[in-house]
Amino acid sequence: MRQIRFDEIVDAVSGLAAACVRLSASAKRAMAAACEREECAYAKAALDMLIKNAELAESERLPVCQDTGMACVFVKLGQDVHIEGGLLKDAVDEGVRRGYAKYGCRASVLDPITRVNTGDNTPAILHVELVKGDRMEITLLPKGFGSENMSKLYMLTPAEGIEGVKRSVIAAVKAAGANPCPPIVVGVGIGGTAERAMLTAKEQLLREVGQPSEDAFLADLERQLLDDINALKIGAQGFGGGNTALAVHIGKYPTHIASLPVAVNIQCNAVRLERTVL
Repeated sequence: MRQIRFDEIVDAVSGLAAACVRLSASAKRAMAAACEREECAYAKAALDMLIKNAELAESERLPVCQDTGMACVFVKLGQDVHIEGGLLKDAVDEGVRRGYAKYGCRASVLDPITRVNTGDNTPAILHVELVKGDRMEITLLPKGFGSENMSKLYMLTPAEGIEGVKRSVIAAVKAAGANPCPPIVVGVGIGGTAERAMLTAKEQLLREVGQPSEDAFLADLERQLLDDINALKIGAQGFGGGNTALAVHIGKYPTHIASLPVAVNIQCNAVRLERTVL
């Protein structure tokens, strides 16, 4: 049994809040490639502006976007780890509280009914997966709500099959339009229950941008859908062109014989992601 102290987790999560001020490395590469191949002058100018904005934010340690979202924290917790000194959730929240303050992030979290702001961007959204070993992997995904508001869940019938899956994903992107600040990354979850499909979709946003699925069928489906989405010509910031999406990432989970859940979770162009292992 390995001990990990409460304050170690707080410090780790606080450091991960640096995600708010810089794009992930794979997002930078994907954005640069999109700008290079873009043929629409307006969309190319928008992409160039987004890239320069990200560079300036990182150099000045300022938020890439004013919407630093909700802190979505994914923890892979080794079953041989013992957390000493407090609860994991409390440590994560304290880390978010300190980290978001350190980087000057807007307080965006509030009570859904009274709309009273908590003032410190807590509580975080915490997902914990128990795994083998004595390590703890922590990933912070600051999720802005221009994109989160575009989330969709479709409870299809099995007869709708893979064509129904494709139609659902395209429909979600078309309905979103320019609202999620394209070029986007489209996370798709197929199968499970309603809540499992939604979580699977969001988990796909944790992958390197453009990293294909290890499942050959899903990897091929990702390529097809990326082509179909870019053919919509919504384009960067809605200006048209061929770069509505940077990537489509698909995951699946076994489901019930009577259903075919399909969830879509869209990530804006500000792909902000940091990960550490304790």
